[in-house]
Order: sequence, then C-alpha cells, then structure tokens
Amino acid sequence: MSGCLMLDVEGLSLTDEDRQLLKDPQVGGLILFARNFESCEQLDALVQDIRRCNPEILVAVDQEGGRVQRFRDGFIRIPPMGKLGKVYATEPERACEMAEQLGWLMASELLVYGVDISFAPVLDLDFGRSEVIGDRAFAASKEDVTALSTAFIAGMHAAGMAATGKHFPGHGWVVADSHHEIPRDERGMAEIDSQDMAVFRSLAATGLDAVMPAHVIYSQVDQQPAGFSEHWLQQVLRTDLNFDGVIFSDDLTMEGASVAGDYRQRAERALQAGCDMLLVCNDRAAALQVLDYLNDIEHQGSERIARMLARQKPAQEALRADPRWQAALQTARLLMES
Repeated sequence: MSGCLMLDVEGLSLTDEDRQLLKDPQVGGLILFARNFESCEQLDALVQDIRRCNPEILVAVDQEGGRVQRFRDGFIRIPPMGKLGKVYATEPERACEMAEQLGWLMASELLVYGVDISFAPVLDLDFGRSEVIGDRAFAASKEDVTALSTAFIAGMHAAGMAATGKHFPGHGWVVADSHHEIPRDERGMAEIDSQDMAVFRSLAATGLDAVMPAHVIYSQVDQQPAGFSEHWLQQVLRTDLNFDGVIFSDDLTMEGASVAGDYRQRAERALQAGCDMLLVCNDRAAALQVLDYLNDIEHQGSERIARMLARQKPAQEALRADPRWQAALQTARLLMES
C-alpha cells in the first residue's frame, strides 16, 4: 500500500536529504511547483531521480491552466477554464469538444515527463465572489460546470490520467482565501446540495477518480472544515454520493487548516475524517512532524491510491504524432488569444 504523506522539495534537483526522505515508506507522494521547473529536460531528470528513490511514488502538480500552471516554458499554455464557459454560453457542443481536447493535452504533456496527475479539474462554481477561484472555475451554472468538467475529464482519461475534482463540496461562494484565512460559508445544506454539490454528485457517479475537500467551514452543517469533517467525507461523500475514489487533503499548512491544531493534530484529524493522502507543502519542518506522527502510529497507507494509479495507461511515446495533438494545440492557442 502507498504511504499517505505527499510533500515537496525545494529546488530543481534533489538534495541528499530529499533522497533519504523520499525513501521513507510513509512518503507516498511528491508535489512539484514552479520552483522545481526550469526546462523539460530538467523536469525529466528530476522525476527520474525521484523514482529511483521511490519507484511507487505518486508525482503530482497543479497544472489547471490560466494562472495555475506550474510548468510553462516548453509546455503549451493552457487557458483558464472560465474561457470555456464563455464559449459554452453560445456554442455548448463546441465548448465541450474544446474541453475534452484541453484535458487530453494537459494530461498527455505531463505523463510524457513522468508526472502522474494534475490536481484538476476545479469543480467550484464561479459566483463572482471568490478571487482565489474566479476563472479557475468553468462557469457559474452547475449545469455548465458539469458538462464542461465531464468533457475535460474524458480527455484526461483518454490520455491515461486520473482526475481529481476540487474543492469539495464547493469553494466558490466564500470570499476569503483559505491559503491565508479561515473561510466560513454560512449557507444551509439544502442550498449547497442543490448548487455546488450537484456537480460532485454527477461526477462521482460517472468515474471521478479523486476528490480534494476545501479548507472551508460550512457552519450550518459542521463546525469543522470539510477536510477534517467526518460528516462531509464519510457521510456525504462516501455514503450519500457513494464515492470510493481517493480523498486528498488540501495542503495542511494553509491557514484554513489551522483550526485543527498543530501539524500532528491536523494529520490525525484529516485521517480520522477519511483522507487517504495528506499534503504538506512549503514547510519541511511541518512535513517532518507529520512524518514522525505517521511512523509513530505505524500508519498502513491506502489501497485506493494504488488502485487509482493502476487504472492509468502508459504515457504516449510519440505524443506529437497523435492526430489529436494539433487540434488540441489549436484550441489552446485560440482560447489564450480570445
């Protein structure tokens, strides 16, 4: 079974300390950031070194498109998903075709360099309130978001990449940024269920591979942020939505996670709530505290992560020979220029 800690490294290559850390059986994932990328050749060498330390590790990145695209030089610029929503308003069939092409393109480029997953797509609704979500969302309408994200995921799956929907049950209503504040959503369950969560419900039934919960307190439902809430993860997601995929915590170093206590307590509460993998980013001391906690309790890891990766296809060896490449490239360029 895979270890449940996903951490990060500081530079363009691994240090001896990084290599030793990645060999710990409790480390099951590594997330890459823009600081870890200089060129495609460097990325390839870095990922190969990571896998020499831990052949089974899950390598991830946030490569949504728009302002959240960590790898740029040498990669195609993926437009923000909100541009697809604008096309959908007048040409829904064409917009869904574009979404599928972009999902395939994003996933294919990453898989060629050994990156297993991008934490995408964003399933939040754009209520026009949240700057941190904004045009990362496909649209404001749950119907539009469902249609476009379904097509985007189909493209990811065609390339061989698992899809992670975020941020369950919906981050678009709150104004506060959970990276720096503790957001509170004061809406009742009926409103959340009929709007934001409708997207997750639909996709949970049609093959969504993983979910990342929000560090948001939905105060009329539970006093814990969704990522630390047994109600949201066990009752609503697992039982009501019948979701059996992977649950990734959002980054436990974010301010929205601070209500759960120190880092050992955050890890404990996230696991108790039902998270399969814990992200601890941009704070090596925090990651080491969580690692010590996992070793102290002799955590057994999660079979769901291994199952998710086993369903992936191998990356294409001749990506640019695929007839879908030029069509997807033209779509990306068209939307970036619009």
